[in-house]
Amino acid sequence: MWVALGVVGTVLSCAVPIVAIVSLRDRAPEAAAASASPVAVESPEPGDPEQVTQLWLRERIAEALTQQAGALLRGDERGFLAVAEPKSTAVSALRRQFRSLRALKVTTWRVRITDIPDRVGSRWQVAVTYEHCFVEPGCLTGPVSIETTWVDRAGVPRMVAVESSPKAQDGPRPWETSDLVVAVGKRAVVATTAVQKARLAEVLREAERAAEVADRYAVDGTPPRHYQIFYAGEAEWRRWYGGDRPEWTAGYAVPVGGGHFDVVLNGKDLHSSVLDDLLRHEMTHAASLPGGGYRTGENWWLVEGVADLAAAGGRPVSRYESLGDVRRLVSGGWHGPLSTAEPGERATDWQVSAAYGVGYLAVRHLVDRFGEQAMLDFFKAVVHERKSPEEASEGAFGEPWQSLQDDCVSYVRSAAS
Repeated sequence: MWVALGVVGTVLSCAVPIVAIVSLRDRAPEAAAASASPVAVESPEPGDPEQVTQLWLRERIAEALTQQAGALLRGDERGFLAVAEPKSTAVSALRRQFRSLRALKVTTWRVRITDIPDRVGSRWQVAVTYEHCFVEPGCLTGPVSIETTWVDRAGVPRMVAVESSPKAQDGPRPWETSDLVVAVGKRAVVATTAVQKARLAEVLREAERAAEVADRYAVDGTPPRHYQIFYAGEAEWRRWYGGDRPEWTAGYAVPVGGGHFDVVLNGKDLHSSVLDDLLRHEMTHAASLPGGGYRTGENWWLVEGVADLAAAGGRPVSRYESLGDVRRLVSGGWHGPLSTAEPGERATDWQVSAAYGVGYLAVRHLVDRFGEQAMLDFFKAVVHERKSPEEASEGAFGEPWQSLQDDCVSYVRSAAS
């Protein structure tokens, strides 16, 4: 989303197939223990192949993580840290994770180990996948895979290091790397760092209001039960979820599995006057997009146009902040098509603003002509059902897409004149 002050929003070698799974849920009647193998794994003896040690160690690690998961959901910090080697870097990393996860109201925490540990000198490394979710008991979980390093202390594995999840998985997540302070509302959870704590109440208040708007755009009929929002300071913006966003980005919604999205706001120069618009925009992405996300491509104008329609909050077109930049685009000879609207990473501020304006005005025109429900039916057909605009247009509007697109382009040009 683009608004007057430059705010933009956008939308991761196993020798034998054995899986160690830890499954615990807060307030669940039972907690399932880890089961690393359908048959018992014997303790290694001198002269055994190293794979015997690897399989045995994996079971011991699974047992340790079973206990750690239970401690997390009980709120037992000492029990959670018991898996770590004293004075190792894992202690501080796990303490930070425990406190942030508890503040975020973690309710489900499952652990999967599919690989066998690899020996690295006197240590062992293995990736652990954490299936987790927040606030609602029994919610669908999203995965994050984290590399861990262990030492064997007389048959007891101790974690000595834990890495952040990689950028390829949209890592690291905020709870991995930051000491979070959290505010929980009826529909939104807002987290930030201590440096940004002063804005926490304001962001939560606006997020609660924005939820009512965003819910209307849940085209599958199931709006999020809660919206997860992270307010990033300058350092966190560069780190969380891999950083590396276009310079013009002021917020984004990232799919994190289980049908959930995390909304991330760039706190740099984010004025209170545009906070509500940005939240409505990004939370509408979280409500309207398929659970696994959506690569916009030629339909970028539609995805961002719907989010900007929500962000506008019912204001008339004449008060849309980017009209001047759309006028500049039109004056430069823009005649469509809508599929070319998406700005590049090196786009200037006014070009980004104009691109969002094209999406908003086109979507607004569809609503004015056919009503909001027909527009949402079109959106669902294109974005969720992956139909072509040509096929979706006939079903939602009863008109061929080419003529309707030409009409939208004409409206964009006339609205900006």
